[in-house]
This record gives sequence, C-alpha cells and structure tokens, in this order.
Amino acid sequence: MSGKSNNPMNMARRTRGEVVPAVVHGGNGFSLHAPVLVLNASYEPINVCAARRAIVLVLKGVAMAEEENGHYLHAARLAFRVPSVIRLLEYRRIPHQTRALSRKNILLRDRNTCQYCGEVLPSSELTLDHVVPRSRGGSSTWENLVACCHPCNRRKGNQLPGEAGMHLMREPRAFNLHTSRHIMRLMGRSDDKWRKYLFY
Repeated sequence: MSGKSNNPMNMARRTRGEVVPAVVHGGNGFSLHAPVLVLNASYEPINVCAARRAIVLVLKGVAMAEEENGHYLHAARLAFRVPSVIRLLEYRRIPHQTRALSRKNILLRDRNTCQYCGEVLPSSELTLDHVVPRSRGGSSTWENLVACCHPCNRRKGNQLPGEAGMHLMREPRAFNLHTSRHIMRLMGRSDDKWRKYLFY
C-alpha cells in the first residue's frame, strides 16, 4: 500500500478548528501519544511532541516528515505514514528557556524519577515537592520544585531535606535548551532514526 497522497487533507477531520488524524493502524501498541522528534528548519533538534501533534503540523503544511515509524494513518482509500522525526519548514528562533514552569515540565525534566529515592513512576504516582517548604519561605520555581513520590513527600513533610535525613539526586535547575537536548538524547536511545539528528 502506498504511503503517499497528493491531498493528505482528505485524510483528516476538523475538531475545535484543528486538523486531527482519523484512524491509525500498525499494531505493536502504537498510540498517538508516541514521541516524535521536532527539528528546526536548520535540522537542529528543538523539541519532542506527541505523534498526534506531529501529524497535525505535517497536514497543516507547517512541517514535513524526515523519518517515519512504520505506522499508517488510514482514511478511505488513502494511507499516510506516521512520522518519527519532523522538520519545521520555517526557521523558529528558540529562546534560552523554552518551557513554561508546570507540573508536566518538572516531571519531564526529572524524567518521572523521585529526586529523593530514585524510583521511576508514572506521572499519576508522583507529586511535586518544594525543596524549601512554602511555609518556610520556599517559592514555586524551577530551582525549588522536584518530582517526588508520595512516601518520600510524607517523610519529608515540612522539613528541609537534610533535616529529614534525605538528599536530592541532583540540583534542580531551570528547563533550558541544554536540558531539552539531554532529554531528547535519552529518549532517542529507543529510536534509531533519531540518532543522526541528536549528534550520536
């Protein structure tokens, strides 16, 4: 079956003003949440997004697929290859800090790992801990928030780590472009098609 189409827009439907893919086939547990590497127009890696978002960007003509993952988006008689790596068609200037401070981004920075005991857990089983508790003047900043499992959070309570006999695995820092690239390289270990873009 051919993966090319002269009119890929026929393969999508519109939801909330956005082009959204119809049906994906390919097996092996593939989902529209699978990670896709995003390159700038200069081929510089700048982000990771979900496959669903990557397909939307390609269908809108904002990006083009550089690598494919072997799965297909099917609609009627047409098939569209799902990308593994996409490249923006217009160059985007990337600021020094590329991500907003949020629970999701703290967990991504800390790779879903409790920063006290080192256990890797699903997002739903992690919380955020203020290293310096808010009741003691601690603020909600990149440098004072870390991923934490519930048992460690209860153990630490309203104390400083040292007072609770606990130690951070690493010093928390802002999620900047360097951090993003490091995470991209870690994620890229499971996808050979990413490696040539991540300077392996």
